[in-house]
Amino acid sequence: MTSTLVNPMMREYDTEGFFDELFSASGEMRPDFGALAQKLSGLPPEALFRRQQSADRALMRMGITFQVYGQKNKQEQVFPFDILPRVVSAEDWTRIDQGLRQRIQALNLFIQDVYGEKRILKEKIIPEWVVYSSSGYLEPCEGLTPPRGGWCAISGSDIIRDDKGDFFVLEDNLRCPSGVSYVLANRLVMKRTFPEVFSQMGVRPISDYPEMLQSTLRSLAPADVPNPTIVVLTPGIYNSAYFEHAFLAQQIGAELVEGRDLVVSNGFVCMKTTRGLRRVDVIYRRINDEYLDPGRFRPDSMLGVRGLMDVFEAGRVSIANMPGPGVADDKVVYAFVPDMIRFYLSEEPILNNVPTYVCSREEDRTYVLEHIHELVVKEADGAGGYGMLIGPVSTKQEQEQFKEQIRANPRGYIAQPTLSLSRAPVLLPNEEKMEGRHLDLRPFMLYGKTIKVMPGGLTRVAMKKGSLVVNSSQGGGSKDTWVLRGNGEGSA
Repeated sequence: MTSTLVNPMMREYDTEGFFDELFSASGEMRPDFGALAQKLSGLPPEALFRRQQSADRALMRMGITFQVYGQKNKQEQVFPFDILPRVVSAEDWTRIDQGLRQRIQALNLFIQDVYGEKRILKEKIIPEWVVYSSSGYLEPCEGLTPPRGGWCAISGSDIIRDDKGDFFVLEDNLRCPSGVSYVLANRLVMKRTFPEVFSQMGVRPISDYPEMLQSTLRSLAPADVPNPTIVVLTPGIYNSAYFEHAFLAQQIGAELVEGRDLVVSNGFVCMKTTRGLRRVDVIYRRINDEYLDPGRFRPDSMLGVRGLMDVFEAGRVSIANMPGPGVADDKVVYAFVPDMIRFYLSEEPILNNVPTYVCSREEDRTYVLEHIHELVVKEADGAGGYGMLIGPVSTKQEQEQFKEQIRANPRGYIAQPTLSLSRAPVLLPNEEKMEGRHLDLRPFMLYGKTIKVMPGGLTRVAMKKGSLVVNSSQGGGSKDTWVLRGNGEGSA
């Protein structure tokens, strides 16, 4: 790409020594992305900014919003979106796809095992205390077996890339993974923003995800139900992801219900309708495990359905995701996923974990306390970017506070090296330039009769310069993720 073709903002873009998803270290756009490079080169900055503003307006009209708990202003916010896509080559995606299939298979086997035979504990591959001390371990799930062993019908793993371009799994989301609605909405907007580039680049389609989700949920239905009734169970309109619940229900042709809309009657879960009760066969639940059935879990729950688990055990309703997978969301358990893959599949992990120090181990804890200024410290059951210390940018006071917390509750914390996360350019219309921002990727997997991986996922971006926190609750935004097709695959 010659300098005469380069958009002025692209010519001035500085990778600053980080691995950049669009630009090589020499400052040229990566060779696989030629059609995008040509398009961006031919657009003056003001034209790009107009397209960004148009995309923002479209997302606002679509209601692509979220809420942040704990803020005084509880108004919904538009999820920040950047029109410069994150592009993944066919070769890179093949490795991610294979690694995710391997990982979700091992995780499902692990969850079935710890609530069943407990082979991995008996053979001391994972210490018993790791599982039984996890806040995600639910004793009422002992002995349960979901259809086809599918504890996690819908899951999403967060993947990062380091300064060498290597991929790592940062964490797994196996209970109620969110964000896929933003992926679908982002793609709709981007096809209007750069319509001609999709076919030229050979971008793999994601529009069939709702159909795949519906097919996966149908495959979980009780065997005697040829045409199952599916519902999406939401906590209600005040939940931060309510937009997604409503969006997915509409996309898969399911009813959106709250716990008060369901009742157990004559041994079945039924939905209240104007014509009376209607049997429900599959529940895609978007409420936390412990609120699902006040008769089995939290007795004070107003969100679930009393008696639901009795109907499940009788084989008359299926739940996706099952209660119980939270034990594998635990960040201490995460450290043992490579061991799970070797134990259950007799394979080496395709995607590596980020090296992890488990503070319950004395040796690890000593190292963490001595090197806390260099590490990222996380709560074992934390989420949303909360309960975390990023050592290199923390104060002495914050470090001492976390040291006290670790000493008081070693099981509650893990630590990891501060990786140099990959970056990609984002547009800054107010400053009339583009700058690099750190990002990650959350692909979504469906586990029914087969394992299906959406080609792409939610690329989350830390919109604040230098920040490593990509969560929307911490000011993060998103990009459309373009996975390039291999030979013979369709696009867009």
